[in-house]
Amino acid sequence: MTIAGSVFLKKGRDGPVRGGNPWIFSQAIARVEPPALAPGDGVEIRDADGYLLGIGYYNPNTTIAVRVLGFGAGLDPDQIVERRLRDAVRLRSQIIGADTNCYRLLNGDGDGLSGVVADCYGDVVVIQLLTNGADRMRDEIVTALERVVAPRAIVERSQGAVRRQEGLPNRAGLLAGEPMAQTVVMENETKVAVDLEQGQKTGYFLDQRENRLIVRRLARSARVLDICCYSAGFILAALAGGATSTVGVDTSARALGWARRNLELNGHHASACALVQAEAARYLAAASDRFDLVVLDPPPLARSIKDAEHAGRLYVELNLLAMRALAPGGRLMTFSCSAHFRGEDFIRAVRTAQTRAQRHFRMLAHLGPGPDHPVLLGHPEGEYLTGVLLADLG
Repeated sequence: MTIAGSVFLKKGRDGPVRGGNPWIFSQAIARVEPPALAPGDGVEIRDADGYLLGIGYYNPNTTIAVRVLGFGAGLDPDQIVERRLRDAVRLRSQIIGADTNCYRLLNGDGDGLSGVVADCYGDVVVIQLLTNGADRMRDEIVTALERVVAPRAIVERSQGAVRRQEGLPNRAGLLAGEPMAQTVVMENETKVAVDLEQGQKTGYFLDQRENRLIVRRLARSARVLDICCYSAGFILAALAGGATSTVGVDTSARALGWARRNLELNGHHASACALVQAEAARYLAAASDRFDLVVLDPPPLARSIKDAEHAGRLYVELNLLAMRALAPGGRLMTFSCSAHFRGEDFIRAVRTAQTRAQRHFRMLAHLGPGPDHPVLLGHPEGEYLTGVLLADLG
């Protein structure tokens, strides 16, 4: 990373950076030197008096104009990628158990590499480079991964709304090593087949690993319904925990195909799970069966700030229907992964659903991703996954 210039903040607008927030919005910037910096250029970040606050990269065309890669002085820009990667590897070695070989290796801002996501699937690493600054570090990231991790393959799956906002096209393909379209990994002693080419996110929802363990503990002798089941991660956990019956619902025929494969990989007969291709609300509205445990993990319902109000109504409706599908004394594990719909707003929507359902629930736990998805303490915007575990009071 080369430092191409400096960004000076307006007087009184340096508080968030000093508090550890890595996002600097364009309204907080007083001036840029030189003024013609290109998207993704490395910059020093200085307060109104010229005091060095850190280094990062700049984009004059986006609302988040600077993304901080290091706070304060003393961080060598030439060493930042490998240093962050080695720190990330060290952390994962302490928190990932021997029964799991798939996890988030680099979680963007939470690991000090804003815009960079890297997920390990056994000896395959899948990366997402979401911003101009991250995109320009591609070769450096690949070199560091080869030196520090030495994977069999490095695959890129850079796509989505953030890249569009940055003016970047989607990009996917093999960056190093052997061509890999799919692989089989272990999560909590369970085999999982991962679609590396067309699967959601980087192939699997690694952020739900700890929550799948909770489902495993709750599922003994339970009738389990998983809404938006994708490739059956929660279903596999429920069956491992001794569920008596399971139903998985998803709109994607491709996802359900991977779900069937995962059931077979783990030795489950086809009758162990009824897989239904249907839209979540429509299935729940028509369902006559009642379940002891319902998992509701829909895709993001607010993909931008302007979607938040509509998303709130959808979360109320979905959770109302899920509550009605619960048997007396049942438990509901429900999530929002919408970065533009705050956690407290989601809890408010669930409470509204409870009132409309005319039921009373105890909150057993607030839920989120596992520790391999760290978030900077000064960066609440990084907390995208919010969930609650509820138990019907009866």
